[in-house]
Amino acid sequence: MLYQIIHSTTYTYNQEVLLEPHILRLRSRSDHYQTLKSFNLEITPQPLGISTILDLPGNVVDKVWFDRPTNQLTVKVTSQVETHCENPFNYLLEPWAISLPIDYPAAILNQLQPYLQPLGKPAYINSDIANLAEEICLGTNNQTAFFPSELNQRLYQNCTYFIRETGEPLPPGITWRQKSGSCRDLTMVFIEACRAVGLAARFVSGYQEGDPDQKERHLHAWAEVYLPGAGWRGFDPTHGLAVADRHVALVASILPLHAAPIVGAIKGANAQSQMDYGIEMAGIVLGQSQSFAS
Repeated sequence: MLYQIIHSTTYTYNQEVLLEPHILRLRSRSDHYQTLKSFNLEITPQPLGISTILDLPGNVVDKVWFDRPTNQLTVKVTSQVETHCENPFNYLLEPWAISLPIDYPAAILNQLQPYLQPLGKPAYINSDIANLAEEICLGTNNQTAFFPSELNQRLYQNCTYFIRETGEPLPPGITWRQKSGSCRDLTMVFIEACRAVGLAARFVSGYQEGDPDQKERHLHAWAEVYLPGAGWRGFDPTHGLAVADRHVALVASILPLHAAPIVGAIKGANAQSQMDYGIEMAGIVLGQSQSFAS
């Protein structure tokens, strides 16, 4: 699948402000599952400098800084991305990882430890999420390969999805009790349940093809689970899908805070801002162009 994506974000301020350095996580990943074929970044006002860096989780991000006051900031990214994963279940688990809980070799466990930690403060698994994870474990006979798929379907079938454009994800326990949430809320329930049974999981932000009849498009979120022998595999509880070639990943991180598309501060007494954005996504299949969203 070949996607053309245009993502534009504008911040309007009620007065002139000084922009602190900003981190832009809008460069699509380029790996075995997808290839970033072209990338164009337009920023107004023109920054004094741009540096492309590899961050701690291994994402390629852009850092920009400015030298003059402004009352508006616009970031526009135009990307062309080709996705390759047609069969998300094409893998073979390690023999020692077939059943839950997994008895990890020490060298692997040390690397995965940050992705196994509970998300709450203090750091413990919410009891409702722990009960959900235990119930799914019993229902899947503790089979590692079946757990994330069943969890994905359970969230999709039992939770109502709604759009919440800003704000951090709600605590997973609250989302599960309410049986509703945004894509990032449902993703955090999925991650917490995986970690409850000893499966490493992380947060992913990006784009999803979605319903071609829906004109509005929003940044999307889903989870990736580390399955020994299969590596990181994506699951989208909002749509009940295993991630294949209809998702385009931007970045992945232990915490959703470190997957936010644009992060930066401003200097200005009592300054307030308003954000507007637009996402256009067009796909090409076997030489036939299809406009999915704008």
